[in-house]
Amino acid sequence: MAQTMVIDGKSVEINGERNILEVCRKAGIELPTFCYHSELSVYGACRMCLVELENGQIVAGCSTPAEAGQVVKTTTPRVQKIRKMALELLLANHDRDCTTCEKSGMCKLQDLAQRFGVREVRFGQRDKKVDIDDSSLALIRDPNKCILCGDCVRMCEEVQGIGVLDFAHRGSDMTVTPAFNKPMAEVDCVNCGQCAAVCPTGALIVKSQTNEVWQALHDPTKTVIVQVAPAVRVAVGEVFGLEAGQNTIGKLTQALRQMGFDKVFDTSFAADLTVMEEGTEFLERLQKGEHLPQFTSCCPAWVKYTEQYHPEFLGNLSTCRSPQQMFGSLAKKYYAEELEIDPKDLVVVSLMPCTAKKFEAARPELSTDGMPDVDVVITTQEVVRMIREAGLDYANLEDDSLDMPFGFTSGGGILFGVTGGVSEAVLRAAHYLLLDEELDQVNFTEVRGTEGLRAAEVDVGGQKVKLAIVFGLANAKRLLQQIKDGEAEYHIIEVMACPGGCVGGAGQPATNPEVRSARTQGIYTADKAQQLRKSYQNPLIDNVYEKWLGAPNSEKAHDALHTTYGARRRILGEGISLGDNHTAKQLEVSVCVGTGCYLKGSYDLLHNLGYRLQEAKLNQRVDLKATFCFENCGGGVNVKIGDTLYSGMSPAKTDAVFGKIVDELEK
Repeated sequence: MAQTMVIDGKSVEINGERNILEVCRKAGIELPTFCYHSELSVYGACRMCLVELENGQIVAGCSTPAEAGQVVKTTTPRVQKIRKMALELLLANHDRDCTTCEKSGMCKLQDLAQRFGVREVRFGQRDKKVDIDDSSLALIRDPNKCILCGDCVRMCEEVQGIGVLDFAHRGSDMTVTPAFNKPMAEVDCVNCGQCAAVCPTGALIVKSQTNEVWQALHDPTKTVIVQVAPAVRVAVGEVFGLEAGQNTIGKLTQALRQMGFDKVFDTSFAADLTVMEEGTEFLERLQKGEHLPQFTSCCPAWVKYTEQYHPEFLGNLSTCRSPQQMFGSLAKKYYAEELEIDPKDLVVVSLMPCTAKKFEAARPELSTDGMPDVDVVITTQEVVRMIREAGLDYANLEDDSLDMPFGFTSGGGILFGVTGGVSEAVLRAAHYLLLDEELDQVNFTEVRGTEGLRAAEVDVGGQKVKLAIVFGLANAKRLLQQIKDGEAEYHIIEVMACPGGCVGGAGQPATNPEVRSARTQGIYTADKAQQLRKSYQNPLIDNVYEKWLGAPNSEKAHDALHTTYGARRRILGEGISLGDNHTAKQLEVSVCVGTGCYLKGSYDLLHNLGYRLQEAKLNQRVDLKATFCFENCGGGVNVKIGDTLYSGMSPAKTDAVFGKIVDELEK
């Protein structure tokens, strides 16, 4: 016999719901919440989901288990009074400058104040304002707008396993902050932005770069091109009243063109290129049995996480740049020349679902002749604001087509927008890359799913390939530990930081499991709609290799489409000496970290060398130091090895510098 409870006079069946809140929502009653997310632990701090039981007790719906026979009322005078009082108290301690807030119109506090008729606040405003932290390349943290719901704290700790944010102090001094109130740029934040994705107010927001884009669009000396990531096309329409998951790439292309972009391209094209490079790299590793499992490198938050916490796995990362950076590299190194313009006058804008892409674009090793390959990254949220600012009626725009040569993609490239998509796209191509034979199989449903950690085994040319697909860095952390402990063995592992993959990126409009599911289905539908489903079938990819790169994993392809990563573990002290000074005679190696060299990536090069020396067990023979200015500022980082000064170095040339150190040691 089914168990039931009574909510506002209506009998509702209990079927696995964890608490009263979930049963209420099942019954179509939307209890208000700030601190409740179905994918996070129950916190029960905001007290907005209060209900009244039959015995007159007031309880929080989120933290009270659903029990058979309970009689619950959700809108009694007592409950409404307490809710309204709670809202007023939150508003009293909140910066109420709503008209200039980035979250205005999308703020849950603003929405609930309207919903419950809070027209005035009977309490005074906060006494003082706290400084805004805009140090991060991806996020802005405004403590003045924080309501202490704890959503960001639990997201960072429970889903990402990092714990950058936490509560500090007590009483009226309580705040959410990084350790020691350090700026976000100085802590272990991986820029995934999931804290901002769950923040109900404007306390954590995406750092906007729309002004930079408008400035470029209005500069007649610049040619401005934009690449659109796969997950954006199935999310942007939601904000304009279209169905969640609807593929609106045609409308988006029209909107971008009307805003002034000279060319509109598809990042899915670069994803096809990634499949060719990463698939070839994987098959070479598989045949040699080296550097396995191979980890995907498309997610910049995951890459930074590996650099910070697990540098011992850096050799397992694919050396492929992400599709965003492959596109930027091709644009600056080759496409500008085809357009007969100086690369300095070509502005590459990325439209991404991801906040970590802002950090990735600024990495010094992902540049051409000192210029970033991708100049500006804006998120789905930001392009929505630009569309509104331009006064465009998005829902009624006519579809337009993407530009060539980077506007044609296979279905495999589009799949990069969902968890498991990279793996599926590589599997579609692996058989052909290995045996030069077509494979009828297109859909590898084994790698699809909504679980944060799942595994599959697939036959590739007669060899069983074991795959793992992960989203959420806490899940990745658990998997890495299993590999270390010998409890798990895989050949290739796909990792995405955000729930559901890029469809759940922090730069997307407000998200929840249902919306992510709709976007995921939209990606799979877009894949099916493509005439070509496998990346190697894309004829324009062949053209790129024929004109510019030669062949997958060739020397030219490596220079344009691959990179290296280095450990980001903190160096002992600020002065920086990485060698073991107990050794009698050491080779002195100094890396300049003066302003000019620092901006060109000297700090990353220093980290890379430290890790390489440690890995090769040469750290006791080398005294690796940071120094300031050899007064030889030129086109790259200055490194002094023994008595010889080398200029023009960079993080991408770590292997070359390391080789020179080894040569010097062998003399």
